[in-house]
Amino acid sequence: MKARPPKAPPVPAHPLYIPESDEVVWDGRFPVQRVRFRYRRADGTPSGLLTWEMWRRGDGALILPYDPWSRRVALIEQFRLPALAAGEEPVMRECPAGLLEKGEDPEATVRRELREETGFTTDRIEKIGQFMTMQGGADEVLHFFCGRVRLPEAAAPGTRGLADEHEETRLVLLPAEEAFAQVARNEIRNSPAALALMWLQLNTPRLTTEWTSD
Repeated sequence: MKARPPKAPPVPAHPLYIPESDEVVWDGRFPVQRVRFRYRRADGTPSGLLTWEMWRRGDGALILPYDPWSRRVALIEQFRLPALAAGEEPVMRECPAGLLEKGEDPEATVRRELREETGFTTDRIEKIGQFMTMQGGADEVLHFFCGRVRLPEAAAPGTRGLADEHEETRLVLLPAEEAFAQVARNEIRNSPAALALMWLQLNTPRLTTEWTSD
């Protein structure tokens, strides 16, 4: 009998969860499980039988680089096939982000991704929180951070990214106020980037004071 992929363990037991079957139907980079189950309703009775396909992505992490001295942020742009499939512009404006490696701390992940995708390093970091990005179909939990970065006057020409992953990222430097305005105008269509920027908008006065005092 073939062993289950490590990224697709059975759904854990819970008082609200009544399983019928749980199978891995696709064992690729991100496995897909087909789960037949019922859940316990608020009155204690079981629901009807449901069949859900669940995409097992695991944990990821992102970082919003912020320069408190010039009050600018660094974002990246890259091609995203699912955006094109959804009818969106396929080059999305995002925060540097990546998936956690096995046993990796989320802060280590964002430090690595920041270096790979922008060439920058951060000397001070604050956790924003962790959020599910698509709880209706995937198990991904995304850990959000903001990092203090001294940004150059202008973005270096060219692109970055890992060649072995055929990754190409383009750096975008923006005044924080312009980035907030882009979120307000719904021009930043990537929801994690929008959420991180809204957090920064609320916390800019505090961070600017705290992060420029040392």
